[in-house]
Formats: sequence, C-alpha cells, structure tokens
Amino acid sequence: MSTAEGKHIALVGATGAVGQEMLDCLEEREFPITELTLLASSRSAGKKISFRGNLIKVKELTHESFAGVDVALFSAGGDLSLEYASSAAAAGAIVIDNSSAFRMDPDVPLVVPEINPAAAHDPAKGIIANPNCTTIITLMALYPLHKLYGLRSVIASSYQAVSGSGAQGIIELDDQIKVLGAGGEVTDDMKNVYPHQIASNVIPHVDSFTEDGYTKEELKMLNESRKILNLPDLKVTCTCVRVPVHRSHSVSVTAEFEKAVDVAEARAVFSSYPGINAKDDPENSLYPVPLDTTKKDDCLVGRIRKDMVFNNALALWVVGDQVRKGAALNAVQIAELI
Repeated sequence: MSTAEGKHIALVGATGAVGQEMLDCLEEREFPITELTLLASSRSAGKKISFRGNLIKVKELTHESFAGVDVALFSAGGDLSLEYASSAAAAGAIVIDNSSAFRMDPDVPLVVPEINPAAAHDPAKGIIANPNCTTIITLMALYPLHKLYGLRSVIASSYQAVSGSGAQGIIELDDQIKVLGAGGEVTDDMKNVYPHQIASNVIPHVDSFTEDGYTKEELKMLNESRKILNLPDLKVTCTCVRVPVHRSHSVSVTAEFEKAVDVAEARAVFSSYPGINAKDDPENSLYPVPLDTTKKDDCLVGRIRKDMVFNNALALWVVGDQVRKGAALNAVQIAELI
C-alpha cells in the first residue's frame, strides 16, 4: 500500500533481462519503495535477487500475487500480461506493461514520459502500456522537432541489436563469432534465433511478416507513433534490420514537417528536452554510435541535415539503449509519474 515513504512495487518477470534492468533503474533512481515483490514462473520461483543490499526471494506468479501492490511492472511477455494484468488491476495496482498486449487498446494509454506524461494519469483500465523500443528511441528525437515544425511523415530504417531478441540472441551471435574466428563455418544448427547467420551479416527481418510485406515490428512504429503523438494521419514507413551489435538500437530517419526547417535551430532544440542530446559534429567524427548509449539513460541524435528529396524535411540518425530507455527505464519513469 502506498505511503508517504513510498510504494509497494511488484515486478513480473524479475529474472529476465528487462526485469533485471528495471531493478537497476529502480535502485539507481532511488525510487521510493516500501515493499518489493518479485514474481516469475514456477521455474524461477525460489531464486534470490539482490536489491539495495538485500536478497529478495522470487515468488511464483499467481492471480493472487497483487494484494496491497501499488504498481505492478510487467515484463514477461504478452501472453502472461494478458492473463495476469487484469488481476493486478482488479487488486488495485496500476499496471505498467512492457509487452505489446495492450498498446493499441484505445482505453490503455501508451506513454513516453518525456512526450505525453499526462496520459499516464488515471488510466481507465488501471493499465499503462510501455511502447516498443524502436518507437521510443525514434520519437525521442522526433518529438522536439515535431514541436518546432509539425511532423507530417517519417521514413525510417532501424538497425537493431541482438539483445532485442533476449539473451539467446547474444549467445547466438557470440557463438557464431567464435566459430568464424577459429576459421570454421556457421552451420544450420547454430541458427536458432535468426533464420540466417547474424555474425558478419545483417538481416532485414525483425518480428513476423504480415500480408502487406511489412513486419509487425515495422507496423508498431506506424501505429504507436500515431497514438503517442496523437497524430492519427501521420505517415510512417519503416524497415527494421537486425545487426550484429550486442546492445543499443540505431535508427536512420527522414522526417517531413509542415513548416520550413533550419538545421542549426533543429540541432539546438535538443538541449531544451530531457532524455535526448545532440552529438553532431561529423567533420570531427562526432556522431552517435551504439556504444555511446549502451547502459546509458539518454538517447543521442546526430547527422542532422536537410533532406535532399523532400521539402521541409530533415535527415538524422538517433541511437538509444533499447533495454534501458527502450524498455526498463521508460517503465520506471512512468511509475514515477503516478
């Protein structure tokens, strides 16, 4: 139960990569917690996780797990969210869900705290959705420009790290690199996470394909951007690519606006917004790369220039840690709003 000293927090998926990152964010940001309940599957129940110098035993997730909980952070996949989130909300908790289960539900707000914080207040179903990681990182760069110029359309290509596929994505990349480094070949039995070799390669395939040729990940960028920015007619086309990088997603963006754009003004505006910084001095090889943002809170934007095809358009490059700002940190920031 919430008190002046803090809140009772439950974390579903506490043993997963994003769950662990949520715990790191809660600890680093000194989130006021009176009680912490760690929940996971029966397979992980009984494990002990360190938090603020104490070992906390993980409990098995059940529909009765949420009595007295103020905020329930969910990061255990869409199926579990669909099964258990309503139980948490019915028990009085505000659910912050990291899966795609509720993102497009019209009664569930989709929140990036730096962009639409008011949407997090008094959610109708007691559930708040955390957006897709690539959408968050892209919009962190586009929102300040939207406020300046009025966003009309977005053309994007994402370069997504293997940790977006979980720990198995990292393991598969590292195993393939070892084999190639020893002069061997990557065999079919080493391609379990991705349909092709990921080491020394890029794969234009993130999530499953739909009938129109786009992947579900690419359509998330369209639909979620429209909802977060409250721009139902925003035009977005996106190609999502998996790259042999451990962590942090990069996105190449061409953004078209209603008003005339100015590069110097666009570059300067980022200093006024939290969570996004410009790193943009190409002549001195200064521009964002994934290692710059890994394990960091802020996204970085660079290569800002006028587009040579569209009027009133800018081309830019934005990078962010998809496990942190793209998932765990954003969820904790939402919890700080409520």
